[in-house]
Amino acid sequence: MNFLLLPLTPLGPISGALALSVALIAVYWTVRVAREARGHFVPGVAYWAVPGLAALLVAAILDVPALFGVGGAALLLSEYWPGAYRLSTERPAFAWPAVGVVIGAVVLASAAQRTEPLLLVLALALLLAGAASLIAVAAYPREPRAALGFQVRWKTALVPEWPELNVTLTERGAHLKNVSRRKLALGGWSPAGVNAWYRVRGEHGEVLAELRVGQVALLPVGAWDSGVRVWYGNAGAQDSARLFRADWTPAARSSERVLN
Repeated sequence: MNFLLLPLTPLGPISGALALSVALIAVYWTVRVAREARGHFVPGVAYWAVPGLAALLVAAILDVPALFGVGGAALLLSEYWPGAYRLSTERPAFAWPAVGVVIGAVVLASAAQRTEPLLLVLALALLLAGAASLIAVAAYPREPRAALGFQVRWKTALVPEWPELNVTLTERGAHLKNVSRRKLALGGWSPAGVNAWYRVRGEHGEVLAELRVGQVALLPVGAWDSGVRVWYGNAGAQDSARLFRADWTPAARSSERVLN
């Protein structure tokens, strides 16, 4: 295992352990981009992961520890920023990612001949951004997606006369089920009385852009939450957003319930 502590020749003072860690993070980020693309979400702030990873490598090359903090902060923002991935109703363009890959390959060839670590890091960053974007283009579904972005949170939404969603409370939270006869496109949800916007996730934590007939999503409500609001629409249609409301007595106040 000592080879992990030795510097890699092409990358100068960068150790094998650091290079391996950066590579694993890059693979995770690429897989995350592909998974989000399948749900009609494309990278926004998530692209900060590319300069964040580059900063980790440059910090070792230039021996500037502060760049480790900058790189780590960029990685955290790319992962946990609320708008890290934005909803897209159209397939991402193919041209710019392809240009990034071509430029990255050219820079990589030049860096290999000159043995310039900084130039090599730039080439790897361009290749990572371009390759991940191309994967997002390939993973993006072909069917259209209803426009149910964050803006519907502040617009007037239609409340159906007959409910198309149903909620069941358990210890894990509120289980949201599609009880309609069609597949529904999901926008976001918020606990009752809170100006929030959360993305709907499945029972295993995956982001759901659509809810099939009979499929169940999990809304992680707390003991003091008294209800949920869910914004949704018909999958594949560009009609108005709909609002599902559900209210109950919070579990923390169960002793105050009065039966009529």
